[in-house]
Amino acid sequence: MSDSSTPSPVPSSAGFSLVLGGPLFQVLRRAHLADDALLLLRKRVLVVSLFAWLPLLALSLLRGQALSGVAVPFLKDVESHVRFLFAMPLLIVAELAVHRRMQPVLQLFRERGVVPPALQPRLQAAADSALRLRNSVLAELLLVALVYGLGVQVVWRRFIALDAATWYATPLPGGTALSPAGLWYGYVSLPIFQFLLCRWYFRIFIWARFLWQVAKIKLSLVPTHPDRLGGLGFLTAMAHAFMPLAAAHGALVAGTLANRILYTGARLTAFRMELLLVVVLMLLLVFGPVLVFAPQLAAARRRGLNEYGTLAERYVREFDAKWLRGGAASGEALLGSADVQSLADMVNGHDVVRTMASVPVSKEAILRVALATLAPVVPLALTMMPLEELLKRLFGMLF
Repeated sequence: MSDSSTPSPVPSSAGFSLVLGGPLFQVLRRAHLADDALLLLRKRVLVVSLFAWLPLLALSLLRGQALSGVAVPFLKDVESHVRFLFAMPLLIVAELAVHRRMQPVLQLFRERGVVPPALQPRLQAAADSALRLRNSVLAELLLVALVYGLGVQVVWRRFIALDAATWYATPLPGGTALSPAGLWYGYVSLPIFQFLLCRWYFRIFIWARFLWQVAKIKLSLVPTHPDRLGGLGFLTAMAHAFMPLAAAHGALVAGTLANRILYTGARLTAFRMELLLVVVLMLLLVFGPVLVFAPQLAAARRRGLNEYGTLAERYVREFDAKWLRGGAASGEALLGSADVQSLADMVNGHDVVRTMASVPVSKEAILRVALATLAPVVPLALTMMPLEELLKRLFGMLF
């Protein structure tokens, strides 16, 4: 297990990574469930997911609560299967996606000149600080305490657990009695899942903190950069890395809503606010960190409009004087002159500055994250209308 004050012993070629460190990562490496490139993904997903889910099945079968015997038997508990067989693997898959997307981020800040050479030591200091926090033993111990103290005892028992006889608990006048499967669920499986989830929130905090420290550096942003973000366009691609994480959140909500719909008679339309909140949450988690660059982008746009406006003013006056006021040399032909093309280039450059965005966020990225979050909820539409009726309406609209 690595010391909290030093980066974990991964190759320097690993670049910047939010996931190649921390006590759990070291445990997975020693168990040969991960390597320095976060490969062995299938093995890691299979072992972790089955460790959480398979004992629940075995214990439920032993008590005769797998298919019957209680109001909600194990094999009919949609929420548990979605949590451990779909959402949990997505949390693990997201690690590899985020690692690969973020790996070159320091190199891009340097190579594109966004951080001037003289200020690059501050960039490296911000990265080193992020890696120390990522590797913190104390941080992960606090996450474990949070999971057992708040996640299990408060969130699960009071807000998630069904108020009915289930494979994991039986309601009693003074509380609930956990079954053997419920004990494994409440003190092993659920904490593992909640720890993985909370660790993602912690990683996003590290990412936001790193970007905030970088945003305090006076960046060299070019208003006429074709990405219309002064050279920070590579940050918009980071949103795609969080798609599995967004889908995991959507799946978690979908599983919870499925149980409410199937066993308490609720309707999907009653959860519009919950669905809106989870989409807003994911948009904040994914795009919130990059908003720290908004002030510098806005300042670069204003500066660009002033500077290129002045340059354009000078050019068009000279063009006007030469070609419209008789200033052109005798015999000089307008046809084929580079002046007209230069004027068009000047206009295009000014348009790039004028349309420069103030935040490194695109509408397409927002839409993709929102759709990834809501995609797992789509099958629940079948609880409102049979599949046959849905298909009839779809074909009726298309044909």
